[in-house]
Amino acid sequence: MSENTTPKPRLDPRLPFIVSTKGIKRGPGEMRTLRRRVPAPTELGLEMTHVAEGAQLDLDLRLESVSEGILVSGTVTAPINGECARCLDPIDDVLTVDLQELFAYADSVTEDTTDEDEVHRLVGDLLDLEPVVRDAVVLGLPFSPLCQPDCSGLCPECGQRLDDLPADHSHEQIDARWAGLVDRLDPPDSST
Repeated sequence: MSENTTPKPRLDPRLPFIVSTKGIKRGPGEMRTLRRRVPAPTELGLEMTHVAEGAQLDLDLRLESVSEGILVSGTVTAPINGECARCLDPIDDVLTVDLQELFAYADSVTEDTTDEDEVHRLVGDLLDLEPVVRDAVVLGLPFSPLCQPDCSGLCPECGQRLDDLPADHSHEQIDARWAGLVDRLDPPDSST
């Protein structure tokens, strides 16, 4: 009886997010540090903030051998761009997020007891950091970014930044029901 098996994915070790674990002995206690600068993948962001495609991401990671696989932990630092949720001014900032993810060995208990999409897997001695980095960065992005914590936003009448206007800035409010009478009741300007 032939068994229907899905072919194992192949990873290209020349790609920036693919990391070789060759040289990390299998067994608890082995560790290697990894510092790498990689270009940001496409569509890394939210509606109001994002990391530009190709922007440099700094990975500062530890790869530790544990009984079930390779535990990757550390930080990702990324330049972010967007606009303030209150005043719509451009925002350029730097985001640093923590990440920690287990990449299971092919013949581990974790491999046998979890669904394919629950845990990342080693493919041979290679692991793919892109999905882990993508998740960490996108989840770390501010949903409603602010140019400064006390940004006052825009004036609802004239649309100018409230922080740039004088403290006594105001607009005369005329009840719409009476607006038609304003021209009749205001005396004509006698200077003309």
